Amino acid sequence: MVDPSERYTAGMKVRREVLGDPYVDRSLKSADELGRPLQEYVTEVAWGTVWSRPGLARKTRSLITVAMLAAINRPHELAIHVRGALRNGCTQEEIVEVMLQAAVYAGAPAALDGMRVAREVFAEA
Repeated sequence: MVDPSERYTAGMKVRREVLGDPYVDRSLKSADELGRPLQEYVTEVAWGTVWSRPGLARKTRSLITVAMLAAINRPHELAIHVRGALRNGCTQEEIVEVMLQAAVYAGAPAALDGMRVAREVFAEA
């Protein structure tokens, strides 16, 4: 586990490794005084507290995150995390399997939208 005083630093490291420097730099640069606290929160809590835990491999965390984002229909975040999943060693086939799993538990519309987003990211890669 990450020491609470080091969560932001650890979170920034993991966030950059998963999402890439260009994406993180754009997110931070575009954060104004209203959005900056949210960027800090996401970096510290999501990346520094949860993604930094040793209990799951990053590849597994990526697949879980892709499934959840497909289920709750968040296409912008889904595209970001499909890219991250590929960076974390997930294959296109594994991501397609996640969409099939999402179809069973979250419904076909969510999985179809998720597959559309994944296909767009695969075409970019």
